[in-house]
Amino acid sequence: MTDTGALLAKVVGAEHVLSGEGVPAEYGHDESLTAVARTPAYLVRPATAGEVSEVVSLAAARRIAVTARGSGTGLCGACVPRADGIVVSFERMNRIVEIDTDNHVAVAQAGVTLAELDERTAAAGLCYPVRPGEQGASVGGTVNTNAGGMHAVRHGVTRHHVLGVEAVLASGEIVRSGGRYVKTSTGYDLTQLLVGSEGTLALVTEAVLRLRPRADHRATVLAPFASAEEVSRAVPRLLAGGVDPLALEYVDMLTMAAMTERQELALGIPEQVRRTALGYLVVVLEERFAERLEADVERLGEQLLGLGADDVYVLPATAARDLMEARERAFWASKAAGADEVVDIVVPRAALPSLFAAADVIARDSASIITGCGHAGDGNVHLAVFQPDPVRREGVLRELFRAGADLGGAISGEHGIGMTKKRYFLELEDPAKVELMRRIKHAFDPKGILNPGILFD
Repeated sequence: MTDTGALLAKVVGAEHVLSGEGVPAEYGHDESLTAVARTPAYLVRPATAGEVSEVVSLAAARRIAVTARGSGTGLCGACVPRADGIVVSFERMNRIVEIDTDNHVAVAQAGVTLAELDERTAAAGLCYPVRPGEQGASVGGTVNTNAGGMHAVRHGVTRHHVLGVEAVLASGEIVRSGGRYVKTSTGYDLTQLLVGSEGTLALVTEAVLRLRPRADHRATVLAPFASAEEVSRAVPRLLAGGVDPLALEYVDMLTMAAMTERQELALGIPEQVRRTALGYLVVVLEERFAERLEADVERLGEQLLGLGADDVYVLPATAARDLMEARERAFWASKAAGADEVVDIVVPRAALPSLFAAADVIARDSASIITGCGHAGDGNVHLAVFQPDPVRREGVLRELFRAGADLGGAISGEHGIGMTKKRYFLELEDPAKVELMRRIKHAFDPKGILNPGILFD
């Protein structure tokens, strides 16, 4: 490793290579509550795919681990590097190559943030609808984790909007897959294989992203319910009734209290309702025409009352914005409240009542507190676990993940596996599927240099 730094400096410039104690601490971790931070041997900041290629080629020749890093906003430790490895930060590759208004696509480098992309697409009357809750997240990071968010109930998750990628393989070769077209039946779909692979198969340097027309009118409806079970039972009936929400969120009583207190929200809910409501549905409707939105809101209110809501509140614009921003920051509210872990189990949405019931039993039997919110419209719930004892907490997480799997779900709906959920993934997933994934990993990365220790041991 003695001359590795010098060789990296020749590729990206000496000012863009840091090593040892010169690497800032933030490059050794993401926002996971439990992943242990590690300082890499080197941090490099390339400016082009060609430079990424040279860095990876050098690493492959010397069998040095390589970890791709975007904004570091992940929640499962997927970008925690090896202590003897190289972190490739995409912060300099932050150019929006094009907003193609004819084909409704954006071409963006990996380091572009979602906030930057939203600003550019808004100017063209378009939007990239994936909103994982942290607009500082990078395009490359969200592609790596197949990020979802509140808009997934209508628009789907990242993979539904990634039409193509440019990526650097473990050999250093640069490949392009997909393009500015919306369908293909031409060999294996390498684009979708790379989406969600958490940097273990290739380093995504650029993405072609599908855009949607931007709607001008939005309404947010808040409905308190007497129990979490009533909330979750209402969701499939609501959707079956023809509602097409932009967001359909569940928030339990404790999380709502933490959100409103942390953000100092005034939602206009009477004290009596707040005392009796154990769960809330937050429904966001969006339309291009105001008249249609008004009709949709009226119909939604009638449906919610018919499904057992205690009342229905159409929030003023400011309160609606503040509530949705608070919901996006719910992780930080849980962290501030002292949560020891946050998980994002996904189940078929009709199974949500069973999952909540199982979580209550697990919490009671382990003397833990389990609270949370989630994307009720697609069955993805974010549960904050308050259990300081690490051994007991491991048992709680295992039981939660097993309950989700038994209900036909999966360990993670959008955060990924990384290192924090690896043990549960390897224990609970079908061994035949895991072995197939290992073979795919070996085909892409025979030397095992790309994000080793993530997903697999």
